[in-house]
Amino acid sequence: MTRSIQDVARLAGVSSRTLRHYDQIGLLPPSGTGPGGLRQYDDAAVRRLQRILLLRDLGLPLTDVGRVLDEQADEAGALRRHLDQLRAEQDRLARMIATVERTMTAIEKGERLMAEDMLDGFDHTQHEQEVTERWGADAYATSDAWWRGLGPDGQKEWQARTRELGEAWGRAADSGVDPKSDEAQALAARHADWLGSIPGTPGSEHGRPTKEYVVGLAEMYVADPRFAKNYGGAEGAVFVRDALVAYAEREL
Repeated sequence: MTRSIQDVARLAGVSSRTLRHYDQIGLLPPSGTGPGGLRQYDDAAVRRLQRILLLRDLGLPLTDVGRVLDEQADEAGALRRHLDQLRAEQDRLARMIATVERTMTAIEKGERLMAEDMLDGFDHTQHEQEVTERWGADAYATSDAWWRGLGPDGQKEWQARTRELGEAWGRAADSGVDPKSDEAQALAARHADWLGSIPGTPGSEHGRPTKEYVVGLAEMYVADPRFAKNYGGAEGAVFVRDALVAYAEREL
C-alpha cells in the first residue's frame, strides 16, 4: 500500500514542502511516483519517516539523522532505544505536571511549598554547558543573570517577542519571498536587534551582534532541529539562515 505525499504530510503533521526537502537531501526518497509525478510512500518509507521525526524530536541535527538511520540496520532495536528515550522524557514531563498541580493546590489552599517541590522536574540550566562551550562562562553567567533579573512578567514579555519574531519569519518563508528582499532583510535587521539586546552575547556591549555570531547562529538554525522547528522546519530555517547571512555580509 502506498500513500500520496499529501496524505503522509497530513498524518505526520509536517508540510509537503518538508517531505520534498527530505527527498532532495537524500534523507527520505519516495517509494515511487503516481499520476502527474506526485511522490508516493510505502509502509517502509513511512516507518523511516517515523524514525526521522523521532530523532529530530530527540534533538539530533538533521545533518546527522541520515547517518544514524543508515548505521542502525536493526530497525526494531533502534525503535526500542527511541522508546526508552521517549519514556524517560515522559517521566520528566509527568514530574513537571505533578509539580504544577501541587503548586496550584497550595496556592488555592493558602499553603506554602518548598522551592525544591516547586521546581521538581524543571532544569533552567539545561543549556549552560552548551552556551559555555560556544561562547564562554562569562557569556552564560551574564545572560543567565539578565534572564533571572527580568522576573516572571519580563520573561513572559520576552518570550512573546521571541514568538512573534518566529511567526513573522514563518509567514515570510511561506510567502516565497527572496531572502535578500526588503521584507526578509527588514526581518533580519529586527532579528539582529533582538540578538544584540541579550547581555553576554557577542557584540551585546555595543547593542549590535557580531557578524560571526549571527552567521554562526544562522547555520545552527538549519543544523539543529531544536532551532529549526521555531521556523517551521528545515526549509523555514534555510530561509532564515540565508536572509541573516545576507544581512550580516552587508551590515555587520
